[in-house]
Order: sequence, then structure tokens, then C-alpha cells
Amino acid sequence: MLAQFVLGTALVAMLGAVLPQTQAPVSLKGLPGELRWKNSPVSWKSDENGLTIVAGTNTNWFISPVDGEVSANSPLLLFQPAADFVLSARVKVDLRKQWAAGFLMVYLNDNTWAKLALELSAYKDPTIVTVVTRGRSDDCNSVAVAGDSVYLQIARTGEGLFFYSSPDGHSWKLVRAFTLGTVEGLRVGFAAQSPVGNEATAVFSEMKYAPRKISDIFVGQ
Repeated sequence: MLAQFVLGTALVAMLGAVLPQTQAPVSLKGLPGELRWKNSPVSWKSDENGLTIVAGTNTNWFISPVDGEVSANSPLLLFQPAADFVLSARVKVDLRKQWAAGFLMVYLNDNTWAKLALELSAYKDPTIVTVVTRGRSDDCNSVAVAGDSVYLQIARTGEGLFFYSSPDGHSWKLVRAFTLGTVEGLRVGFAAQSPVGNEATAVFSEMKYAPRKISDIFVGQ
């Protein structure tokens, strides 16, 4: 009987280690419906200060343009937006290791997505980085910023998607304009990554969402 109990306990532990853990839906003030995790974070919390996501080691979203190697294990917290929308947040990141980042994600499927990140570049500068993936990823280092926080914004009008950054959350500059080709099934949300080194923490605050078109693409309003 004891041997059976020990064997049963070991089997439960083994299955718990192998099977993915189910994450309950998340509700965040000001965002529509429920948000759901794609990949579990090391830890997370939401409170009056915003949303905190801790990404584990060797986590990333990237498909190499050189050989097609896939990294798709960063934690993403996603929701389905309106047909036209504007989503923004202040992003603060623990930028201790190269390519550590907090980002806003636009996700269609594992091969079609885009991210707008505050990332520690290969040159050790906090940098606005965008990646658009249609089968394989590009990687665009846009502009270096001062400090470990910045405001990021995504907007969609029709099939067009627009990425913006701002030092203060009021004066926006267009970083990138593109399309993923369709709006059906598209989700957006928040994420963190730590491709090398230890865990990385991203804090998202002052989150704002509106189901509307932007009136001026170049100023993000």
C-alpha cells in the first residue's frame, strides 16, 4: 500500500511538471472582456499601480530571418479589441540584460504577429524596438530613450496598424505603420521577455483603451 501511495504521488508530481498549467482569465480596469495568458509568466500581479509581468529566463518572441529558428515562449496577456482601437500604456522595464523588454503585442497566430517594445539593445541602450513577423521576423531598432520607462501606443484603423512612442503619454511620434493582412481573430495585450540572463520584470501602468479610429495617423490622436 505504501509503495502504491509513493508511486501515485510521484506520478501526480510528474504529470504536474509535464502538463501545462491553466491560467484563469484576467480582468483589468478599462479593458474590454477577459484577458487570457498565452504562456505563463514566472509571476504576475495587477493592482492600483497597474500590471506587473515577470518573464523567465530564455523567453522571447522571434522567428529568425536567417534560419527560421522559432522562439515563442514569452508570457503574453491578450484580449480581443474592437475593429478600430487605440491602446496605450506606460512601460517600465528591468533593463539589466541584453534584449530584456516589456512590450505591447499584436497577435494573430504564432507565425503572424508584431511587437512594440522598450528593450535593452545590443548596444546597451534602452531602445524602442519593433518586430513585425509574417513567417519570419524583421527587427527594427528605432530610437534610444533615456531611462527605463516610456509610453507605448498601438492603434488600428481598418487593416492598418500603427505603433507610437511618447516620453509623456501626450505627445506621440509614429514609429511604424504596417498591416498583418487581416483583422479576424487578432488580439492585443502586454508581454515581457528575457532572451538571455535572468528574469525580467515589466510594469504596465496608465493603461488606456478606446474603441475608435485615430483622427491623425502621424500624431497618434
